[in-house]
Order: sequence, then structure tokens, then C-alpha cells
Amino acid sequence: LIRRGREQYPVWIKDWKRTVGINVVINVDKASEDAGFSRPIIVADKFSDHAKTYANRRGIRLLTKAEIIRSLRY
Repeated sequence: LIRRGREQYPVWIKDWKRTVGINVVINVDKASEDAGFSRPIIVADKFSDHAKTYANRRGIRLLTKAEIIRSLRY
């Protein structure tokens, strides 16, 4: 859980070797809503195009491990 001001964002880390698909993103979205959170953040190795489209439409932040590592270097 990440807190920024008064807002809280759930963070889901999927340490899978394969691409995370839309079903996983939908399930995380629903679980977040059920817990009273909006706009979850999902970290994984890579995401399918359908997962990216759904996340973009719903305001879900998708981060890859490579993006996190790259941001730490600079």
C-alpha cells in the first residue's frame, strides 16, 4: 500500500516469467474496488496489449521491473 497525501494506492507485484494478461489486471481491479481502493498499481515483468488497454481505460498504473530499475539509475 502506497500513501500519497490522503490517497492510498494498493500495489500488486506479480513475479511471473510470463506476460501478465487482461484477466489478472481485471481481477486486481475488482479486488481493489472490493477493498475500497481505486487506481491500483501492478508491477510485473511485462503486460499484454489488452492488459495495457484495460489499465489505461480504468486508470490502473502498470509498471515493469525494467522501468523501476531504469528510474533508480537516474
